[in-house]
Amino acid sequence: MADKVPGKAWIVVFAGTAVNLCLGILYAWSVWSGALVNVKLAEAGQFVTEGLNAGWPYLTNAQAADPYSLCIIVFALLMIPGGRIQDKFGPKVGAITGGLFLAVGCIIAGLMKSYGGLIFGFGILGGIGMGIGYAAPTPAALKWFGPHKRGLIAGLVVGGYGGAALYIGPLASHLIKAGGVTYSFVFLGIFFAAVVIIAGSLLAWPEPGYVPPAAPVKTGVAPAKAAGTIVDWAPSEILKTWQCYALILMFIGTTQSGLLIIGNAAGLLVSTAKAIPFFAANAWLLVSFGGLVNACGRVGTGLYSDKIGRDNAYTLNCLVSALCLFLLPSIIASHSVFLLFIAVGIAYWQYGGGLALMPSFTADFFGPKNLGMNYGIVFLGWGLGAFMPRLAGSIKDWTGSLSWAFVLSACVLIIAVIVSRVTKRPLLEHER
Repeated sequence: MADKVPGKAWIVVFAGTAVNLCLGILYAWSVWSGALVNVKLAEAGQFVTEGLNAGWPYLTNAQAADPYSLCIIVFALLMIPGGRIQDKFGPKVGAITGGLFLAVGCIIAGLMKSYGGLIFGFGILGGIGMGIGYAAPTPAALKWFGPHKRGLIAGLVVGGYGGAALYIGPLASHLIKAGGVTYSFVFLGIFFAAVVIIAGSLLAWPEPGYVPPAAPVKTGVAPAKAAGTIVDWAPSEILKTWQCYALILMFIGTTQSGLLIIGNAAGLLVSTAKAIPFFAANAWLLVSFGGLVNACGRVGTGLYSDKIGRDNAYTLNCLVSALCLFLLPSIIASHSVFLLFIAVGIAYWQYGGGLALMPSFTADFFGPKNLGMNYGIVFLGWGLGAFMPRLAGSIKDWTGSLSWAFVLSACVLIIAVIVSRVTKRPLLEHER
């Protein structure tokens, strides 16, 4: 057993963060949808006829949600083969392959200038790239560390995905204003390709026989609550446990509310700040703020989940977020930008925290050896959570607001908390 974690382990952690900083373009989607949504013109089948976006079709709210929702579904489905690629061929292959799929998808989405192009380029190719690429960095990094640090390490790696909106939001907004929607997609596609090739090549597994350092034990201090199995479960074995399906349900809960807010962040600021032209004209500010909180939520939740336990961290995050979702309609009606930032920030924190907790839950329950594919199975819950943004788009088209979508999302979160409280690590016969 190693006395301390080698320096190479931290290189793997931050290389994984860099890869995810590219894959996280999904969280800036509201910037593009905001540039193309016009329900009345979309229903009349009209196209942008002048300016930098000339030739692009206008979209309804539901249509704008389609590439985003499809990308989420494809992403989740490809996590299983992506995990298999990581487990079999190593993290370099998965990360670089996934990043290049995303890059090509962005370029195609930009050049096709159509609803179909957004569906194929961003929704399908982008989703494939995210699924294959995202499956690689976190399992690779977690192999270097023991259970007492899994929450923190998972948070650091997936924090890149959440933090991507922090820079992609304003960058995409600037690129759209400078050269149009097409220019923004093509520029980012080329940029992503360069970054993932460099960062992906730095990902690596520990040498065979490597054992991560154990948690230091201090006299008079209780050990950390984060503790995992010493048995490595195969994917076929975890499918026979009810806990696997409970984790999927918990992932649906934490995901649906976050994706609802993320997919509508820019529009929420525009609706709330009608009397403040600065915020209405710079809606990307809420997107970038959300990206920062999303990333911090992953690291922060991972860190305190190592101390208070995964289930307690999950319960705390979800209940506070549910309260904010119930209050959002009133906050929007009051036109309080300050309260909107707080409520949306809490929702982003909860969502980011869930994406740090779920790989840690999976490793704790089923071991690190087959984490790539095992987490891919649990990650199906993230894809299933995509029902909420699409449903919310339809609710907004029907009612003119997202109020009922917020209430429904809060109720789903509360159900997920109940599931989390009764879900414990599966025990083998000798442990019972």
